Amino acid sequence: MSKLKVAGEKSLTNSSRVVGLLAQLEKVNTDSTESDTARHVTSKILHLAQSQEKIRREMTTKGSTGMEVLLATLENTKDLQTILNILSILFELVSSGGGRRASFLVGKGGSQILLQLLMNASKDSPPHEEVMVQTHSILAKIGPKDKKFGVKARVNGALNVTLSLVKQHLQNHRLVLPCLQLLRVYSTNSVNSVSLGKNGVVELMFKIIGPFSKKNSGLMKVALDTLAALLKSKTNARRAVDRGYVQVLLTIYVDWHRHDNRHRNMLIRKGILQSLKSVTNIKLGRKAFIDSNGMKILYNTSQECLAVRALDPLVNTSSLIMRKCFPKNRLPLPTIKSSFHFELPVIPVTGPVAQLYSLPPEVDDVVDESDDNDDVDLEAENEVENEDDLDQNFKNDDIETDINKLKPQQVPGRTIEELKMYEHLFPELVDDFQDYDLISREPKPFVFEGKVRGPIVVPTAGDEASGNSGSVRKGTVMKEKGEDSREDGQGSSRTLPQQLGAQNTAASPAHNDLVKALDRITLQSLPSQAVGLRKEYGLPLTVLSCTKVCAHAATCGSTLFEGRTVQLGKLCCTGVETEDDEDTESSSSIEQVSVVEGANGSTLHDPELYIEVVKNTKSVPEYSEVAYPDYFGHIPPPFKEPIVERPYGVQRTKIAQDIERLIHQNDIIDRVVYDLDNPNYAPPEEGEFLKFNSKFESGNLRKVIQVRKSEYDLILNSDINSNHYHQWFYFEVSGMRPGVAYRFNIINCEKSNSQFNYGMQPLMYSVQEALNSRPWWIRTGTDICYYKNHFSRSSVAAGGQKGKSYYTITFTVNFPHKDDVCYFAYHYPYTYSTLQMHLQKLESAHNPQQIYFRRDVLCETLSGNSCPLVTITAMPESNYYEHICQFRNRPYVFLSARVHPGETNASWVMKGTLEYLMSNSPTAQSLRESYIFKIVPMLNPDGVINGNHRCSLSGEDLNRQWQSPNPDLHPTIYHAKGLLQYLAAVKRLPLVYCDYHGHSRKKNVFMYGCSIKETVWHTHDTATSCDVVEDMGYRTLPKILNHIAPAFCMSSCSFVVEKSKESTARVVVWREIGVQRSYTMESTLCGCDQGRYKGLQIGTRELEEMGAKFCVGLLRLKRLTSPLEYNLPSNLLDFENDLIESSCKVTSPTTYVLDEDEPRFLEEVDYSAESNDELEVELAENTGDYELSAQEEALSDSEVSRTHLP
Repeated sequence: MSKLKVAGEKSLTNSSRVVGLLAQLEKVNTDSTESDTARHVTSKILHLAQSQEKIRREMTTKGSTGMEVLLATLENTKDLQTILNILSILFELVSSGGGRRASFLVGKGGSQILLQLLMNASKDSPPHEEVMVQTHSILAKIGPKDKKFGVKARVNGALNVTLSLVKQHLQNHRLVLPCLQLLRVYSTNSVNSVSLGKNGVVELMFKIIGPFSKKNSGLMKVALDTLAALLKSKTNARRAVDRGYVQVLLTIYVDWHRHDNRHRNMLIRKGILQSLKSVTNIKLGRKAFIDSNGMKILYNTSQECLAVRALDPLVNTSSLIMRKCFPKNRLPLPTIKSSFHFELPVIPVTGPVAQLYSLPPEVDDVVDESDDNDDVDLEAENEVENEDDLDQNFKNDDIETDINKLKPQQVPGRTIEELKMYEHLFPELVDDFQDYDLISREPKPFVFEGKVRGPIVVPTAGDEASGNSGSVRKGTVMKEKGEDSREDGQGSSRTLPQQLGAQNTAASPAHNDLVKALDRITLQSLPSQAVGLRKEYGLPLTVLSCTKVCAHAATCGSTLFEGRTVQLGKLCCTGVETEDDEDTESSSSIEQVSVVEGANGSTLHDPELYIEVVKNTKSVPEYSEVAYPDYFGHIPPPFKEPIVERPYGVQRTKIAQDIERLIHQNDIIDRVVYDLDNPNYAPPEEGEFLKFNSKFESGNLRKVIQVRKSEYDLILNSDINSNHYHQWFYFEVSGMRPGVAYRFNIINCEKSNSQFNYGMQPLMYSVQEALNSRPWWIRTGTDICYYKNHFSRSSVAAGGQKGKSYYTITFTVNFPHKDDVCYFAYHYPYTYSTLQMHLQKLESAHNPQQIYFRRDVLCETLSGNSCPLVTITAMPESNYYEHICQFRNRPYVFLSARVHPGETNASWVMKGTLEYLMSNSPTAQSLRESYIFKIVPMLNPDGVINGNHRCSLSGEDLNRQWQSPNPDLHPTIYHAKGLLQYLAAVKRLPLVYCDYHGHSRKKNVFMYGCSIKETVWHTHDTATSCDVVEDMGYRTLPKILNHIAPAFCMSSCSFVVEKSKESTARVVVWREIGVQRSYTMESTLCGCDQGRYKGLQIGTRELEEMGAKFCVGLLRLKRLTSPLEYNLPSNLLDFENDLIESSCKVTSPTTYVLDEDEPRFLEEVDYSAESNDELEVELAENTGDYELSAQEEALSDSEVSRTHLP
């Protein structure tokens, strides 16, 4: 105890002592004659500072005056020893305290005083070496902390002082070393760098670093760092090139590579590479590098370094330099515009489409001559790997800050007379149901005064099935072309015609007429009513009917739809690689899965019906082929597909293989094997190569070039009437051999990053596997990465920016079967014809006594395809007044999807929603009784059909046209907005609007909504944010979904309104229509990093489940918003209890989600980069407490499943 007390007293004494010494020094400053005293005092302070960290800390703490006293003494004294003492004290302080103490010294004016001391000392002849060493050492440490240091040094004339010292004392390494360190700091200022270059600093650095010698390696390391900083100046880089220093750097690097066998001088080798990286930022430097055989030198040395993991920095920097110097190539295309042309009825006056049409035909839009000019800084995407993440408190200029613009203001936009054109699409608001034999419980019949409206026929160019075929009006259903009309007998219960079921009872001879024109699918009527398949490349297929379950068939599918099963058509084959030898019977069967089935037992996927639908689908290329996966159908595989872990170093390996193309050009085949731009193109007759095809609905592949025997470059097609948006792909491959690793490179991608760098895989569908009872898309591919390549984008294609490059998606595939037919896709395809088939099957399967289902045509698209509009609700209990009123007064929910064709996951979520709404579960019936659903399941049919990624045939992003849609160019948006405007005009605003989307850069499922308060809060205007009063109801539905949907992530949701999104559906419906709960629901294309599906890639089962969970969430929302209207018995309030995980806690903050939300890729992928560590917020007020009650928890799953609505 006494020892501790003594130690404490001693520490206190020392602390008091240094304070006293500083006070004494301050007093001495006023008397310049007492130099001996100053020398003595500073010597004691130096001793204390050297011996105790506490003293150093005390002298640099906030509020301490010690630093001011020392600097004042340094500035005023002429005594050499006092100066040296103070410099030593300052060096001790900044050396041990890191950047904070250096900043403290800068803040006290230390930079200016030390620079002035440097200038004063330089006037001595000769300058005092120790003063120069100490001053340069301190300035080198504090300079980076002073933003104005470069300017101060130049104004004081310190640049030439330091440079002269180096020139005059080149052999004095003790003095040269701190001078070089300070020169490096000077050079961070571009003006200083140029000034030093004019005075011969570049030549001086090369005197120091060459030729090869292991002596004074520390000095050489600093000299190389200084040189790399100097060469960032383009003037200095040109000077180095003119003097042949690029060749010198390469020679020195090879010498160090050969002699540094134990890798002890890796920093010197990296310093040489850093100098090469700087000098190759200019065109002359890149040319000199190529002319000096730099590509081959760095390629060979980096390959030799691969075996030693510690040398990875050298390999990565070498790779970066080689990629930068790789000569920019033009895409091997005649034009970057789409291969397909569609003449627009109206040409926009402004915008990218107008620019596209205004380009003279002789303009080369593939590449600019100026793309590779000297002023372009071609930094590769991972050069900033050491930079910190973006500051979360940045000011985002895209956030709307005008409160008046943020406040929703219902704008009719169109007159009531104009909006009456949509009355016929809302018959549920006027129908009296007098023609139906509904169960009557009320004594008061309702008689509608006025004209009862019948369904409106909107004919299409191809006489497609009318959108009114789903009308529940008796005897007025529109028939398919060539089908007889019929009416129900009088007095009978209203049932829908089952024309679709009739079509499926036998194979029609008309099918053969169609399929003979196709060379991908051949159908023939067999006595067994089975469908025969054959592939044109000659694989004989014998197809027999299915009468039993295969031994290896597994049951899979969502448990949301209990008791309903579907069989994937009559497609199985015993003549193709039968896998079970003991199965010698003449028939086999394919797997049965649990998906939606109608009351009459019909299935949602029907290959024959799909062919009939395809006949009426109009594409710009006039496709005559059908892809096997769309014909066969897809069922989710019965196994999990985890997010893949990326192998270390895969990206640099791929880049090295690309560089080999330049070094070993004789090994490159460079043979075109597929070309949409050449209609007369025929694949080569000789040679071993894969065959490709994309001439089918939603297909996208423009050109294929065989690079090596098993490596292919693939080029995607632009969106029609556009010159970019290359992301969606869907194509066929055949002619493969098993056991061969085929590498596919899609070389004209545009986004700077992709989930392919974070565990996502492309999808593959094998026809051979489908015939072996595994008809599913699977995630596939190894060695997957996404990186910038050497193909140049023209300024036309890059929105006016020059020097941009394309990006490559690369993946390797080993095919399991010989001569199989396989399909690859960016995500699970879902075609327009598939949607039409599904809607027809849902229509034919539903119970019209229970479900009000109507399928209308919203409008025709530019190419003449119909845009379907679906209405779903429950039929009224009777045709009496109260029940009709209750029916009409149900709130609307408006849903839309697939405005972006490449976001196919949105259609799978919509499929889950539609199937759930049409199911027979009590919860679904309760949901139908709660709402009227208006659904536009595909807002961009033309884009989907023609394989676009983002645009419609107008070449524009339809989700940026909601503010002022053009009826001629954007008919689906114009009329979808018209429906919402009509509802607003008749005072029937939807309770919820949700637009389903897919997200290519984030994981999980999440929502974007609209909030004034949260938008203002993100502008960091706290006062204004506090003044805003806002109903928090917009948060309720996302929180419910976070509670019940395992794929949903509340922490990824955002409710900020951005200026760039002001013309999207979400913002326009909120601001102009006045729907508070207006959302975009984004589903990942990759997978989940939280919840039940953490670590798994998302599949159609999870996407459809999300669509169903969305419906369940709406039912819970109904309870929270209208608890009195919800009059179910208390013991039945949670029919969806088995769907809800009551242990989940609904908590989450809102986060502002950037478009560029992926971190830049490093070889070591940080999968947690998207996580949010902010404090969680409890369930917001006004949403109610909907934790399960004791009574609800007492309901077992079996009890819930047995319960039925009265």
